Amino acid sequence: MTHPVHTPVVAADGALIRFALADLLSGRASSMRIELSDAGAAEPWLTRLVGTEAGLDALGKGHAEVPARPELARLALLLWIRRWWPAGPSLGVPSLDPALLDLETAVATAAVEDLAEGLLDGFEASPAELFDTAIADDALMAAAPPVADEVRGLCGRLASWFDDQDDVVRAEAAAEMVARLDAAAPGQRAYALAAGTDPVASGEGVLASGRASVDWARVPPGILDAAEDTVTWRIVMAAATARLEVDVAGAFADAALTATALHDGEPFAEVPLSLGAGRFTGAADLDEASTQLAASVQSGRITLVVGVAGEGVTGTTAEDRAEVVALVRARPPEDRTLAERAAAASTEEEF
Repeated sequence: MTHPVHTPVVAADGALIRFALADLLSGRASSMRIELSDAGAAEPWLTRLVGTEAGLDALGKGHAEVPARPELARLALLLWIRRWWPAGPSLGVPSLDPALLDLETAVATAAVEDLAEGLLDGFEASPAELFDTAIADDALMAAAPPVADEVRGLCGRLASWFDDQDDVVRAEAAAEMVARLDAAAPGQRAYALAAGTDPVASGEGVLASGRASVDWARVPPGILDAAEDTVTWRIVMAAATARLEVDVAGAFADAALTATALHDGEPFAEVPLSLGAGRFTGAADLDEASTQLAASVQSGRITLVVGVAGEGVTGTTAEDRAEVVALVRARPPEDRTLAERAAAASTEEEF
């Protein structure tokens, strides 16, 4: 089964609508695959989307390969970016502002709801919820300066859409954002990541040490640098016990993270991680059994997992991550999202 990192998807009512990642990132999505899970729920919007004849054919087969609709392709791309975007300075991939992503996803979601009513019933986030998140704590105003004209235009579109939905409160809030952006002076928002320190080398008292990569599937999106080998760890003797110390370089935002040490796949220690200057760090004393284990095995048989360590997670491989980074780095400038254009503009302003 293809890992979700490779398959952008829109979860429709009674179906999944899948796209090829390479096609979306290159701006040439020509087809989409509709996979039905509940034909009764999907039938109303499916007929509106592809027509009666193609709809009946899809209902009979349980799936269909149809020409891509740009509204769905755009939404699938934005949803994928919100979960899997591989930001990292060493990768040449900028971190994207979540408020800008939420705003553009709100507009894209509204466009899909207009395209085929009922398609997104029970969807993960409505245009209203996404817009609320975007403007919370003035995040959108802070992110807007590099792309103020575009943000103003999207807010204007949402104001009209909310008005059509009789959502007076949000229509007014979106219109107010337009007015505030009109009145705001040009500004600059800096995007910076604190430089990492070199990992501590093994030495006297070090029982085991190593490096690891962050599995994107095990951590929240937009939190950590997506580069390989950003995690360093060591187990050192401290008085009568041993201590596991963990350093994760490259932090874009705070989150509740834990590092789990495993021996031959079995967990034996956990370390809560705290955000510091551009990195997460943490340390925890080991119990007697874990101390004896660390003292008796080779470092190569100990692995460290940052984030969710349970078996229920389908993890990404180094090959998965390298393929995605290559596709993102080859992305045509003309197909960039609002958040990508803002990040590029901010970088140009800094230099």
